Amino acid sequence: MKASSKIGDRSTSDVVVRLRTHEGRDDWMYCHSHILVEKSKYFADRLSENWPTCQILDSRNCVEVYCQESDFDHHVNFLRLLYVIDGLMDDVWHGVRNALGILHVAVDLGCPQIIIASVDYLEAVPWEEVEEEEILRVIPGLGSQAQPILARVQPVDPSAIAGVFLSTIRFATSSPPPPMNDLKTSAQEQLEYMITEDDDAPLITADDEIKSEVNQCMMQLFSKFNNLLESLSCEPLESISEVGKLQSFQSHLSDLSWACQILTKLEIMKEFVNCWVDVSDKIVKTIEISNQTTDMISSKVKVIEVTAKVLEVIGYGTVILPTAKRLHMVNVWLPFVRVVKPLIDCIMDGDLWQSLESTFVSIVLALPSVDQAGILTEWLGNKHTQYPDLTEAFEVWCYRSKVAKRRFAAMQDGLGDVPHTL
Repeated sequence: MKASSKIGDRSTSDVVVRLRTHEGRDDWMYCHSHILVEKSKYFADRLSENWPTCQILDSRNCVEVYCQESDFDHHVNFLRLLYVIDGLMDDVWHGVRNALGILHVAVDLGCPQIIIASVDYLEAVPWEEVEEEEILRVIPGLGSQAQPILARVQPVDPSAIAGVFLSTIRFATSSPPPPMNDLKTSAQEQLEYMITEDDDAPLITADDEIKSEVNQCMMQLFSKFNNLLESLSCEPLESISEVGKLQSFQSHLSDLSWACQILTKLEIMKEFVNCWVDVSDKIVKTIEISNQTTDMISSKVKVIEVTAKVLEVIGYGTVILPTAKRLHMVNVWLPFVRVVKPLIDCIMDGDLWQSLESTFVSIVLALPSVDQAGILTEWLGNKHTQYPDLTEAFEVWCYRSKVAKRRFAAMQDGLGDVPHTL
């Protein structure tokens, strides 16, 4: 580039680029043909001898360029860049939107050097969400030259996704030092996001290998919680009430509440449910003991969240348990829930209480009638009969009990009609 060749220098220019918009804007820019022709295919064609309509304006060749009003400044910036393209260009883009607009012009006017430079810039800098949306809208229409920009948002290979998922689940179920707790929380949130179906399909489809690894990590999480319960049960009341131990207890409960969400979505709750059944007595005992010296509201909230999810999969047959375990869960958690509800009602979702009540009814109705009778007798004689409301279970039990003899007699008569064969 000649030293005297500066854009806008009327005394040395031999070309006028006339930028015009359909809205009536008409600006002239004094340029130099040797720069335009060397850098841009469009101007090389327009200023060639093969282009018969090149106009003469003020003793100079005139090339008209029509554009949208919204793209006008991008065309001006493009023309200026033609004069600095051989120098350092890293600091001339002034943001993603401006660079994207210049890239669009460079593609239209055929300037490979500016295309490469703007692509390199856009590919390397961070994008705001609105800028990313604009990139996704514009770049596919600009051809293969601009495709490298899309590398960071293209779909990822499933094996790479699985690798990230497994690394994340291992970290999310670990016990990192306190300064890394925020990262652990983020990992747990992103795991749930990966497997959630919203406007888009889940990021990962869990196969048997994924489910096995998740289940193993969750059981390790539960094992640490069980060990904590064991240690708390062996310590004096004053020791249990220490801030650090209660924080550890609450932290484990938060992890298990999150674990329930993951396992439920992956439909692998069985082992978790069995573990929760086995430690239910210890959990209630720990909370009752700790209540004597400190506020356990947050712990009670998390316990109710986990218990509600466990009881839900039991009550609706997602996880099949023997009668003794189902009866045990009712006997442990029904008294706990009805006493705790008034204490945390204001900070719990009303839908959760309603769902929990329906779950209790379902579990009770699936028990042997004599066990139902015992539960209903205790419920009707308790001052907390308002919640959970077992009226539906009570009415069904009354009806079944009244017609039981008739039904069994009819069933026996039916069986008597069937001939016995060896």
